[in-house]
Amino acid sequence: MIPAVMTLAALVVFIGLGTWQIERKAWKEGLIDMLTRRLEAQPAELPGPADWGGLDAGNAEFRRVRLNVQFQNAQGKAQDALVYTSGSQIRDDVKGQGFFVFSPAKLSGGGTIVINRGFTPDKNYPPAEASTQEIVGVLRWPEQPSWFTPGRDSAGTWYARDHLAMAQAQGWGKVAPFYIEMEDPVPPGGVPHPSVLKVLLRNEHLQYAITWFGLAAVTAIMFAIWAWRRREMEADLSPPSS
Repeated sequence: MIPAVMTLAALVVFIGLGTWQIERKAWKEGLIDMLTRRLEAQPAELPGPADWGGLDAGNAEFRRVRLNVQFQNAQGKAQDALVYTSGSQIRDDVKGQGFFVFSPAKLSGGGTIVINRGFTPDKNYPPAEASTQEIVGVLRWPEQPSWFTPGRDSAGTWYARDHLAMAQAQGWGKVAPFYIEMEDPVPPGGVPHPSVLKVLLRNEHLQYAITWFGLAAVTAIMFAIWAWRRREMEADLSPPSS
């Protein structure tokens, strides 16, 4: 009785995990398709502040845009926020530890927006250019800190890409609800280095599902073999009929 109950419990767990991986596969394929379509589209003009309320992560994240900005920290780097990173699933230019440089910028039509100017391997990088410039980038929404990812440390290094918290902490004033992941132009010297975002997400959920369903099959087969041998043993030990 106990082996049968344990086998049934194992089958429920294995089949449940396999089914969950199939669902995750469908979700991942949809995500990859959405990212591919948005990241390969031609950049459109950034909507004005009056239209920002209609944008959210569901309908606009990773949308490519072009805009004219003037960075607010062109005379120095004191206003920048540095976000620690050790790699990226959507950038192939980040080869090791370093920082993303987040800077406030004024829009030509009014309003302040935060720009992720790109990756720097250390804190020694030039300030942004002072003149108004056209940039191309991707809309992103802030990520929230967690138990494993604090907002920032005592040295002022950020670990979550929460540009709204950065704006409050660094006195940038009211900023757009999204930030721009800059991909062009590359500044003189190439640091901080912006990059075109790419879909680098791994999709191995089918392999995981096959593994879980395979374990379910093996468990069922092993139980069947055990039950068959047990029946044979009981038949051998039973007294012969008269």
